[in-house]
Amino acid sequence: MHPVTNKMSIPMLLLHPYRNLLNSLSRVPSPRPHSILHSIHPASGIPSALPKSLGHHFTKWMLPFDGLRRMLCVQATSKDHTEGLSDKEQRLVDKLYTGLVQGQRACLAEAITLVESTHTRKKELAQVLLQRILVHQREQERLNQGKPLTFRVGLSGPPGAGKSTFIEYFGKMLTERGHKLSVLAVDPSSCTSGGSLLGDKTRMIELSRDRNAYIRPSPTSGTLGGVTRTTNEAILLCEGGGYDIVLVETVGVGQSEFAVADMVDMFILLLPPAGGDELQGIKRGIIEMADLVVITKSDGDLVVPARRIQAEYVSALKLLRRRSEVWRPKVIRISARSGEGISEMWDAMRDFRQLMLASGELATKRQKQQKVWMWSLIQENILEHFRTHPSIREQIPLMERKVLSGAFSPGLAADLLLKAFKNRQ
Repeated sequence: MHPVTNKMSIPMLLLHPYRNLLNSLSRVPSPRPHSILHSIHPASGIPSALPKSLGHHFTKWMLPFDGLRRMLCVQATSKDHTEGLSDKEQRLVDKLYTGLVQGQRACLAEAITLVESTHTRKKELAQVLLQRILVHQREQERLNQGKPLTFRVGLSGPPGAGKSTFIEYFGKMLTERGHKLSVLAVDPSSCTSGGSLLGDKTRMIELSRDRNAYIRPSPTSGTLGGVTRTTNEAILLCEGGGYDIVLVETVGVGQSEFAVADMVDMFILLLPPAGGDELQGIKRGIIEMADLVVITKSDGDLVVPARRIQAEYVSALKLLRRRSEVWRPKVIRISARSGEGISEMWDAMRDFRQLMLASGELATKRQKQQKVWMWSLIQENILEHFRTHPSIREQIPLMERKVLSGAFSPGLAADLLLKAFKNRQ
């Protein structure tokens, strides 16, 4: 180990052996087992090395040699202690990882709280934990012939569409059929007070008592980047905890839905019968992302309006460009009160997953989502670094006053701040 390694931060620890490993591999005619576990970091896509004491795990990393791609299988040993982690931190990571893979709900809740933290050290610990979960997931997928074991579903719709009522009925049906379901409810934070209601759990009383279901309301903290980082990493943790179906629920129709759509395998739009004509849906743009449009509350006096809205959306979808070669979006009517149409909806969702798996589109979609996630995190972190930079932090209030007084245009103030930031790099 490098003599200064124990003074490095965790990200540096993960990346430090990378260059030396590549140099040694370039001189080795064939891949050999090494004592450092390599994987791909979920946020950056950069090959990284995990500490040795993270247990005996295997992962495969593709490396190009002379135009060919060779498979490297690397084993991690547990002989050496983890550099850069205190004993308390190491015990915490070990406890959360062990509890997660054993399906302990308390450890899942604590792990999600860890990734939602904005504390610098806790964010670094969260990345170490996520690396271990990713290695575990890849090994499980390898045993499943390389196919994903989980189904990620995004649910969105305007307030009053009956999302919580639907999720409770739908979730109970899935758990009765032997599935483990996690619900991540993204609750927009107030831009004024910064608070969130986080009331989804109170409207899913029966499902929240189910031992095979886990409901986690999460605030957005007022930023779309917050949605992307915390929700995407929470999905990974839920999958590591053994939940094979992950539902991500958002409220309203806006930018947060576009962020969630880049995290899931299937995006479902729930609409009430009295939600306006089909042109309103097209103008919102969100319908272009929907793989399935569901008309809710199709019971009683609302059956006729629900049928009319269904016919209008069927016509509207014909005008949109298809995003998949194997799947055409459908429009289904359901009633969470009577249960009508929900089994048919689940059949359509399974058909979607099977077609996307067989065609390879699902794997491609997840790969593209990783890239989108990477750039989203880069943008979020660069903006934070810019705002907190010592040479810029003092000038920001001055520039804001200049803009408010009309002395500077917003563009000029932005250019001056960016130039000052660039000159001090």
